[in-house]
Formats: sequence, C-alpha cells, structure tokens
Amino acid sequence: MTPRASHPAAAPHADAETSSSWLMAVAGALVPLLSLAYALVLVVGLATLPTPAHPIHDPWFTLMELLILAIAPAMVLFGVALHGCVAAENRHAALLCVIFMSLCAVVTCSVHFSILVLSRQPEIAAAEWAPLVFSFTWPSLAYALDILAWDFFFALAALFAALALRNETGHEIARRFLFAAAILALIGLAGVPLENMSVRNIGIIGYVVLFPVATALVARAQRSAQ
Repeated sequence: MTPRASHPAAAPHADAETSSSWLMAVAGALVPLLSLAYALVLVVGLATLPTPAHPIHDPWFTLMELLILAIAPAMVLFGVALHGCVAAENRHAALLCVIFMSLCAVVTCSVHFSILVLSRQPEIAAAEWAPLVFSFTWPSLAYALDILAWDFFFALAALFAALALRNETGHEIARRFLFAAAILALIGLAGVPLENMSVRNIGIIGYVVLFPVATALVARAQRSAQ
C-alpha cells in the first residue's frame, strides 16, 4: 500500500521537473542562438556605415529590432525554466528573476515594436518631435526606456538568476557569468548621469555576450544532472 500511496504524489513533481528541464533546454538554445544572430547583424551593420557618426541603416536595423523582439521573450522563458529547476529555498530569487526579466521584456518590446511600426509613418517621421521620441541619439524617450529595460531591469534579473543558483551543483561558472552580466549592465547605467552613452555600451557585453553564455551553461548542467 505504501508504494501506491506515494507514487501519485511523486508523479506531479517528476512531471514538473521534466517540464522545467525541457523549457531550460529550449531557452538554453534560443537565447544564445538569437543573441549570436543579433551580434552578427550588429557587426555587419556597423561595418557598412559610411562614417561612425551615421546610424545603422536597413536592412540591418530592422533585423536587429526583430531579433530583440524574439530575444526578450526567450530570456523570460529562461527565468521561468530556472524557477522550476532550482531548489525550493532558491525559488524566491528565481521568481524575482522572472519578474524583472518580464519587466525588461515588456519595456524593450514596447520600445522596439513602436519604432518598427510608428516611427516610419510619414506623418510621424516628419514631425519635429519624432527624434526626441524614437531615435537612439541621447536624449530621447526610446533611448531612456531601453536603458531602463536593459541596464536596470535586466541587471536585476541577472543578479537574482545568479542568486537562484547558489548552492546548486554544477552551476558555479554560470553563476559567475550571471553576476558579471548584472554588474556590467549596472555599470552601463552610469552613462545616464555622466551623459556619456559610450559608458552605457559596457552593458552590451553583459546582455549580448555573458548572459547568453550563462544560459547555455545552465542548460548543459541541467542536462548532465538528469
């Protein structure tokens, strides 16, 4: 009788772990692949500029915007998978990771979707105020919101992801990458009071390079633990 009584209780837990592991495998593939694609498009876009002062032009700019719209939900997926994979005592940190990553995704997707859909409308593009809203030349509303998303909300999400992995076997290197990603993003936030967006670019290393590597490492460690 005892095995029959314990089996139904154990099955939902096992199913939840399987689901979380599957989500982690998906996120661990999507985030690095999409981030790599973004980095490659960024490099090509910068390489084709007439001068460094010119903004990145199409089709590279549109591709970058579309990739961001895909990367942000994939990062949220990572946070959700992490919440299901870590030990119970670490899930409060993982939940905070999900919350802040979701805020990052909502803000940045709103910004980049608006740029794609609205900024190219003739009546808006011709308006004198359009650059103050849609451009990525400081100061502008789009730039300020994107900084809020990536240098604040993302930084907190990466920090709590690292905290969620404390005492988790096999995740030591990934945890260090997540801490480093959070720190670099927060350093990028200093570009606002300094009014120097070159400082803000430091954060790009955190969310385009270090964080994707961390997600791949977490996914690989999760597979090895099964």
